[in-house]
Amino acid sequence: MTLSETAASISPRSALARDKLMHTAERLYAEHGFANVSIRKIGEAAGQRNKSVVQYHFSTRDELIHAILARHMAAIEKHRVAMVAALGESGEMSLRDWATCLVLPSIEHHIDVGTPSWYGRFLAQAVVEPSLREYTIQAHLNMPSFRRLEELGQPPGRTADPELSAQRGAMIRQLIVHMSAELEADLADRRADPGTAERAWRRLGDNLITAITGLSSALRE
Repeated sequence: MTLSETAASISPRSALARDKLMHTAERLYAEHGFANVSIRKIGEAAGQRNKSVVQYHFSTRDELIHAILARHMAAIEKHRVAMVAALGESGEMSLRDWATCLVLPSIEHHIDVGTPSWYGRFLAQAVVEPSLREYTIQAHLNMPSFRRLEELGQPPGRTADPELSAQRGAMIRQLIVHMSAELEADLADRRADPGTAERAWRRLGDNLITAITGLSSALRE
């Protein structure tokens, strides 16, 4: 049974419990790291007396983490689908258009989530955790909007060299994921003003688009 099928089949009460556990786990993982947060601690922090409550709703830690990732990816996908569709209608795609479609959906999601938030730091850990890294990367690359972006064609600056393409993809991923985590942490710790969070996120988005456009243009075959 898929995560979406599971969510559709549970009762409203169970859905609320799952939601609270997911939000609590995301916050704890973001603040303390995967290694320092036990399944039992998540249940206690969520106000649950049953020590096995997390295993009841999510059979394993990784299933819980996958569910958190899926929720955020679904929200990001809504933003990117609209942007990619607009590109398809124009019939043209510049390198900056391509970079914009990579960056802005995530930026818009961070703005939607509000401040404080934990997704940026949570994702930054998931992409370096050995047992989660490959799943997390492939889950994002397999999103329908990413596949559609590839179908629209190769923008200027892309290369057919698989090794160079993989290295550039890793650089772009590091920029987007870890710079977003940095800003989120700055907002959480008030090194950046939470009252100007939306402006800060949009500025980061513009800077990432410029950086990725330049990087992709420079790393050519």
